[in-house]
Amino acid sequence: MRSPEPGTSSTIPAYMPTPGTTHPFLHILKMTAPSNLTRAAPQQPRFLVLFDFDETIINESSDDAVVRALPGQQLPDWLKNSYREGHYNEHMQKVLLYMAEQGVSKVSIQSAVEKIPPTPGLLNLFQYLQSHQQDFELAVVSDANMYFIETWLEYAGVRHLFRKIFTNPANFDATGRLVLLPFHSHSCSGCPDNMCKQVILREYLAGRQKERGGTPFQRVFYIGDGANDICPSLALGPRDTAFPRRDFPMHRLLQSQAAMFKANIVPWVSGEDIVDCLKKIMEER
Repeated sequence: MRSPEPGTSSTIPAYMPTPGTTHPFLHILKMTAPSNLTRAAPQQPRFLVLFDFDETIINESSDDAVVRALPGQQLPDWLKNSYREGHYNEHMQKVLLYMAEQGVSKVSIQSAVEKIPPTPGLLNLFQYLQSHQQDFELAVVSDANMYFIETWLEYAGVRHLFRKIFTNPANFDATGRLVLLPFHSHSCSGCPDNMCKQVILREYLAGRQKERGGTPFQRVFYIGDGANDICPSLALGPRDTAFPRRDFPMHRLLQSQAAMFKANIVPWVSGEDIVDCLKKIMEER
Protein backbone atom coordinates (compact mmCIF):
# COMPACT_ATOMS: atom_id res chain seq x y z
CA MET A 1 0.00 0.00 0.00
CA ARG A 2 1.26 3.44 -0.70
CA SER A 3 -0.59 6.27 -2.35
CA PRO A 4 -4.05 7.32 -1.08
CA GLU A 5 -6.68 4.87 -2.29
CA PRO A 6 -10.49 4.93 -2.05
CA GLY A 7 -11.98 2.97 0.79
CA THR A 8 -8.85 2.68 2.89
CA SER A 9 -8.32 4.17 6.29
CA SER A 10 -5.12 5.50 7.78
CA THR A 11 -6.56 6.32 11.21
CA ILE A 12 -5.49 3.17 13.04
CA PRO A 13 -3.91 4.37 16.30
CA ALA A 14 -0.26 3.59 16.83
CA TYR A 15 0.64 0.80 19.24
CA MET A 16 2.26 2.37 22.31
CA PRO A 17 4.70 -0.02 23.98
CA THR A 18 5.86 0.60 27.51
CA PRO A 19 9.11 2.65 27.39
CA GLY A 20 12.10 0.35 27.03
CA THR A 21 10.09 -2.60 25.73
CA THR A 22 9.37 -4.07 22.31
CA HIS A 23 6.12 -5.40 20.88
CA PRO A 24 5.28 -8.36 23.16
CA PHE A 25 4.87 -10.88 20.35
CA LEU A 26 8.02 -9.70 18.60
CA HIS A 27 10.06 -10.20 21.74
CA ILE A 28 9.08 -13.88 21.55
CA LEU A 29 10.42 -14.09 18.01
CA LYS A 30 13.75 -12.64 19.10
CA MET A 31 14.05 -15.23 21.84
CA THR A 32 13.23 -18.17 19.60
CA ALA A 33 15.33 -17.24 16.54
CA PRO A 34 17.62 -20.16 15.66
CA SER A 35 21.33 -19.59 16.36
CA ASN A 36 22.48 -21.04 13.04
CA LEU A 37 20.63 -18.63 10.72
CA THR A 38 23.80 -17.71 8.84
CA ARG A 39 24.61 -21.29 7.90
CA ALA A 40 23.71 -22.63 4.49
CA ALA A 41 20.44 -24.49 4.35
CA PRO A 42 20.73 -28.19 3.51
CA GLN A 43 18.44 -27.66 0.52
CA GLN A 44 17.28 -24.79 -1.63
CA PRO A 45 13.95 -23.26 -0.58
CA ARG A 46 11.12 -24.60 -2.73
CA PHE A 47 8.86 -21.60 -2.28
CA LEU A 48 9.21 -17.82 -2.54
CA VAL A 49 7.08 -15.58 -0.31
CA LEU A 50 6.88 -11.90 -1.20
CA PHE A 51 5.49 -9.38 1.28
CA ASP A 52 4.27 -5.85 0.85
CA PHE A 53 5.03 -3.75 3.97
CA ASP A 54 2.49 -1.01 4.72
CA GLU A 55 -0.88 -2.44 5.84
CA THR A 56 0.44 -5.94 5.15
CA ILE A 57 3.31 -6.57 7.58
CA ILE A 58 2.42 -3.50 9.61
CA ASN A 59 -1.15 -2.46 10.29
CA GLU A 60 -1.06 1.06 8.85
CA SER A 61 0.89 3.27 6.47
CA SER A 62 4.40 3.96 7.78
CA ASP A 63 4.23 7.40 6.15
CA ASP A 64 1.10 8.28 8.11
CA ALA A 65 2.67 7.04 11.33
CA VAL A 66 5.80 9.14 10.85
CA VAL A 67 3.80 12.28 10.05
CA ARG A 68 2.44 12.06 13.60
CA ALA A 69 5.94 12.95 14.79
CA LEU A 70 5.29 16.52 13.57
CA PRO A 71 4.50 19.10 16.28
CA GLY A 72 0.90 19.32 15.00
CA GLN A 73 0.77 15.60 14.14
CA GLN A 74 -0.47 16.34 10.62
CA LEU A 75 0.59 17.95 7.35
CA PRO A 76 -0.59 21.42 6.31
CA ASP A 77 -3.26 21.45 3.62
CA TRP A 78 -0.97 22.98 1.00
CA LEU A 79 1.39 20.02 1.31
CA LYS A 80 -1.41 17.42 1.34
CA ASN A 81 -2.88 18.98 -1.80
CA SER A 82 0.45 18.94 -3.64
CA TYR A 83 0.22 15.18 -4.25
CA ARG A 84 0.01 14.18 -7.94
CA GLU A 85 -1.45 10.81 -8.96
CA GLY A 86 1.32 8.33 -9.71
CA HIS A 87 4.01 10.50 -8.09
CA TYR A 88 3.78 9.47 -4.45
CA ASN A 89 7.54 9.09 -4.02
CA GLU A 90 8.01 12.68 -5.14
CA HIS A 91 5.32 13.76 -2.67
CA MET A 92 7.02 11.94 0.22
CA GLN A 93 10.31 13.63 -0.61
CA LYS A 94 8.54 16.95 0.01
CA VAL A 95 6.96 15.63 3.20
CA LEU A 96 10.30 14.50 4.63
CA LEU A 97 11.89 17.85 3.74
CA TYR A 98 9.04 19.66 5.50
CA MET A 99 9.47 17.45 8.57
CA ALA A 100 13.18 18.28 8.71
CA GLU A 101 12.37 21.99 8.44
CA GLN A 102 9.96 21.59 11.37
CA GLY A 103 12.75 20.12 13.49
CA VAL A 104 11.59 16.49 13.54
CA SER A 105 14.66 14.49 14.55
CA LYS A 106 15.95 11.09 13.51
CA VAL A 107 15.15 9.81 17.01
CA SER A 108 11.53 10.96 16.68
CA ILE A 109 11.14 9.31 13.28
CA GLN A 110 12.72 6.08 14.53
CA SER A 111 10.41 6.03 17.55
CA ALA A 112 7.34 6.63 15.37
CA VAL A 113 8.29 3.71 13.11
CA GLU A 114 8.97 1.36 16.01
CA LYS A 115 5.54 2.07 17.53
CA ILE A 116 3.65 0.93 14.43
CA PRO A 117 1.58 -2.17 15.28
CA PRO A 118 1.99 -5.38 13.32
CA THR A 119 -0.92 -6.70 11.30
CA PRO A 120 -3.01 -9.27 13.24
CA GLY A 121 -1.64 -12.80 13.04
CA LEU A 122 1.85 -11.84 11.88
CA LEU A 123 3.30 -13.55 14.95
CA ASN A 124 1.96 -16.90 13.82
CA LEU A 125 2.95 -16.36 10.21
CA PHE A 126 6.53 -15.32 10.98
CA GLN A 127 6.94 -18.11 13.51
CA TYR A 128 5.66 -20.65 11.00
CA LEU A 129 7.97 -19.40 8.25
CA GLN A 130 10.89 -19.28 10.67
CA SER A 131 10.30 -22.92 11.58
CA HIS A 132 10.28 -23.87 7.87
CA GLN A 133 13.16 -21.76 6.58
CA GLN A 134 14.43 -24.69 4.54
CA ASP A 135 11.26 -24.46 2.43
CA PHE A 136 10.51 -20.73 2.22
CA GLU A 137 12.58 -17.83 0.92
CA LEU A 138 11.24 -14.42 1.97
CA ALA A 139 11.52 -10.95 0.44
CA VAL A 140 9.85 -7.56 0.89
CA VAL A 141 8.61 -5.60 -2.14
CA SER A 142 7.35 -2.24 -0.96
CA ASP A 143 6.91 1.35 -2.10
CA ALA A 144 7.76 2.55 1.41
CA ASN A 145 11.48 3.12 2.02
CA MET A 146 14.52 1.25 3.30
CA TYR A 147 14.90 3.21 6.53
CA PHE A 148 11.30 2.63 7.67
CA ILE A 149 11.29 -1.05 6.72
CA GLU A 150 14.68 -2.01 8.14
CA THR A 151 14.05 -0.01 11.33
CA TRP A 152 10.76 -1.83 11.96
CA LEU A 153 12.01 -5.30 11.04
CA GLU A 154 15.16 -4.91 13.15
CA TYR A 155 13.17 -3.63 16.14
CA ALA A 156 10.74 -6.51 15.68
CA GLY A 157 13.55 -9.04 15.60
CA VAL A 158 12.54 -10.49 12.22
CA ARG A 159 14.99 -8.87 9.79
CA HIS A 160 16.93 -12.14 9.55
CA LEU A 161 13.96 -13.87 7.93
CA PHE A 162 14.17 -11.79 4.74
CA ARG A 163 16.75 -12.50 2.06
CA LYS A 164 16.04 -9.28 0.18
CA ILE A 165 14.22 -5.97 0.57
CA PHE A 166 13.13 -4.14 -2.58
CA THR A 167 12.12 -0.59 -1.74
CA ASN A 168 13.01 3.07 -2.22
CA PRO A 169 16.44 4.12 -0.86
CA ALA A 170 16.36 6.44 2.15
CA ASN A 171 19.18 7.71 4.35
CA PHE A 172 19.79 10.58 6.74
CA ASP A 173 22.15 13.24 5.41
CA ALA A 174 24.62 15.35 7.41
CA THR A 175 21.86 17.85 8.34
CA GLY A 176 19.65 15.15 9.87
CA ARG A 177 17.14 15.11 7.01
CA LEU A 178 15.82 11.76 5.76
CA VAL A 179 16.49 11.83 2.00
CA LEU A 180 14.22 9.62 -0.10
CA LEU A 181 14.98 8.49 -3.66
CA PRO A 182 12.99 6.49 -6.26
CA PHE A 183 13.72 2.75 -6.52
CA HIS A 184 14.00 2.61 -10.32
CA SER A 185 12.47 3.79 -13.58
CA HIS A 186 10.29 1.59 -15.78
CA SER A 187 7.91 1.61 -18.71
CA CYS A 188 4.80 0.14 -17.04
CA SER A 189 1.94 2.58 -17.54
CA GLY A 190 -0.13 1.14 -14.70
CA CYS A 191 2.36 1.65 -11.84
CA PRO A 192 3.75 4.66 -9.97
CA ASP A 193 6.69 6.24 -11.78
CA ASN A 194 9.22 5.07 -9.17
CA MET A 195 8.27 1.39 -8.85
CA CYS A 196 6.74 -1.47 -10.81
CA LYS A 197 6.54 -4.50 -8.56
CA GLN A 198 6.03 -6.85 -11.52
CA VAL A 199 9.37 -5.78 -13.01
CA ILE A 200 11.01 -6.45 -9.63
CA LEU A 201 9.34 -9.86 -9.33
CA ARG A 202 10.26 -11.00 -12.83
CA GLU A 203 13.89 -9.87 -12.48
CA TYR A 204 14.23 -11.49 -9.07
CA LEU A 205 12.80 -14.81 -10.26
CA ALA A 206 15.11 -14.85 -13.29
CA GLY A 207 18.14 -13.94 -11.21
CA ARG A 208 17.45 -16.47 -8.49
CA GLN A 209 16.79 -19.26 -11.00
CA LYS A 210 20.22 -18.60 -12.49
CA GLU A 211 21.84 -18.55 -9.02
CA ARG A 212 20.05 -21.79 -8.16
CA GLY A 213 21.60 -23.60 -11.11
CA GLY A 214 18.53 -23.28 -13.30
CA THR A 215 16.07 -24.50 -10.67
CA PRO A 216 12.97 -22.27 -10.39
CA PHE A 217 10.81 -21.95 -7.29
CA GLN A 218 8.02 -24.50 -7.25
CA ARG A 219 5.51 -21.87 -6.13
CA VAL A 220 5.42 -18.12 -5.51
CA PHE A 221 3.21 -16.53 -2.85
CA TYR A 222 2.47 -12.80 -2.95
CA ILE A 223 1.00 -11.14 0.17
CA GLY A 224 -0.32 -7.60 -0.18
CA ASP A 225 -3.17 -5.14 0.22
CA GLY A 226 -2.86 -2.21 -2.17
CA ALA A 227 -3.59 -1.33 -5.78
CA ASN A 228 0.12 -1.47 -6.63
CA ASP A 229 0.12 -5.16 -5.62
CA ILE A 230 -2.10 -6.01 -8.61
CA CYS A 231 0.62 -5.68 -11.26
CA PRO A 232 2.97 -8.30 -9.72
CA SER A 233 0.00 -10.61 -9.18
CA LEU A 234 -0.51 -10.66 -12.95
CA ALA A 235 2.90 -12.35 -13.31
CA LEU A 236 1.93 -15.28 -11.05
CA GLY A 237 1.19 -18.68 -12.58
CA PRO A 238 -1.52 -21.29 -11.90
CA ARG A 239 0.51 -22.97 -9.12
CA ASP A 240 1.14 -19.64 -7.38
CA THR A 241 -1.07 -17.80 -4.90
CA ALA A 242 -1.95 -14.14 -4.42
CA PHE A 243 -3.00 -13.30 -0.87
CA PRO A 244 -4.96 -10.00 -0.92
CA ARG A 245 -5.93 -8.50 2.43
CA ARG A 246 -9.70 -8.84 2.58
CA ASP A 247 -11.70 -5.70 1.73
CA PHE A 248 -8.58 -3.70 0.87
CA PRO A 249 -7.96 -2.31 -2.65
CA MET A 250 -5.97 -5.33 -3.87
CA HIS A 251 -8.83 -7.66 -2.88
CA ARG A 252 -11.52 -5.50 -4.52
CA LEU A 253 -9.52 -5.15 -7.73
CA LEU A 254 -8.80 -8.89 -7.90
CA GLN A 255 -12.49 -9.60 -7.50
CA SER A 256 -13.46 -7.22 -10.31
CA GLN A 257 -10.71 -8.47 -12.65
CA ALA A 258 -10.52 -12.14 -11.66
CA ALA A 259 -10.44 -13.43 -15.25
CA MET A 260 -7.09 -11.70 -15.84
CA PHE A 261 -5.26 -13.69 -13.17
CA LYS A 262 -3.85 -17.22 -13.44
CA ALA A 263 -2.89 -17.53 -9.77
CA ASN A 264 -5.01 -18.85 -6.93
CA ILE A 265 -6.55 -16.00 -4.94
CA VAL A 266 -6.84 -16.45 -1.18
CA PRO A 267 -8.14 -13.40 0.78
CA TRP A 268 -6.86 -13.01 4.34
CA VAL A 269 -7.86 -11.12 7.46
CA SER A 270 -5.16 -12.47 9.79
CA GLY A 271 -1.71 -13.92 9.21
CA GLU A 272 -3.17 -17.12 10.61
CA ASP A 273 -5.28 -17.44 7.45
CA ILE A 274 -2.07 -17.50 5.41
CA VAL A 275 -0.50 -20.05 7.76
CA ASP A 276 -3.49 -22.36 7.27
CA CYS A 277 -3.11 -22.17 3.48
CA LEU A 278 0.66 -22.76 3.56
CA LYS A 279 0.21 -25.76 5.83
CA LYS A 280 -2.14 -27.36 3.32
CA ILE A 281 0.35 -26.78 0.51
CA MET A 282 3.18 -28.24 2.61
CA GLU A 283 1.08 -31.38 3.13
CA GLU A 284 0.97 -31.89 -0.64
CA ARG A 285 4.68 -32.82 -0.72
